[in-house]
Amino acid sequence: MVSYNHESFQSRESYTAQIHLPGHVFQELVWWALQALPDEILVGMDVDGNAPHLPEVEHFFKSTEHTEGLFQGQGFRISEAHIVNRGNSYSVHHLPEDWTDDMFSTTRGSRAGRFTHWLHTHPNAPAIPSHADADAAQETPGVDMILGLRFSPEGPLPWFDDVEGVRRRVGAEAKPKPTKSKRRSFFSRQNLTVLGVAPSGHKIHEIQLIAFRKNGLGINVILVDEEGYPLGWDELQSSIKP
Repeated sequence: MVSYNHESFQSRESYTAQIHLPGHVFQELVWWALQALPDEILVGMDVDGNAPHLPEVEHFFKSTEHTEGLFQGQGFRISEAHIVNRGNSYSVHHLPEDWTDDMFSTTRGSRAGRFTHWLHTHPNAPAIPSHADADAAQETPGVDMILGLRFSPEGPLPWFDDVEGVRRRVGAEAKPKPTKSKRRSFFSRQNLTVLGVAPSGHKIHEIQLIAFRKNGLGINVILVDEEGYPLGWDELQSSIKP
């Protein structure tokens, strides 16, 4: 998470807004995603209206193109997350019937399922929005996030390296080693770094995380502690040359 925040700072000029995600919530999201493999999950997230972004952190990651009022919940930290659905890439975006009645209203808040932000997973696919993702994002008042997981054995879901888009990997150790060829051979893919093993037995090689707005703009994700400071805050500040 620390190296992810470093990259968020280095690439801050590529974003017009930012969103602060507590590290413990992110850890929970990853665990849910691993438990659901090889299925996708859809997660609804809400912000804490009493926990605005810390001004010094907001300023630190702010770009010259920063824009206020881009989405609902902008400027407030994410506080909670709930799994809403589980399925394949075609069905996961739809809300199941038990999330559209009053059965669970006490656990999902007064909006009755209308969460501020949404996140879904991409098992063995880069965290880059598809056409279905872009369509689903049109109904999101806040931002949409994608959590990509690369794993093996791949099964019927092979990993594609040639998908266009900016990738944000979590953990510097997960970045692939440079190769002379654009296409990595079958044998080189077998030497991928193993970050851990999911409950399903899949070996996890990469974790990716992005956020975007329904208009296609990328949103910079900052992983913060319980007080709202970025993980690795002291290192980040000391890395700036006077």
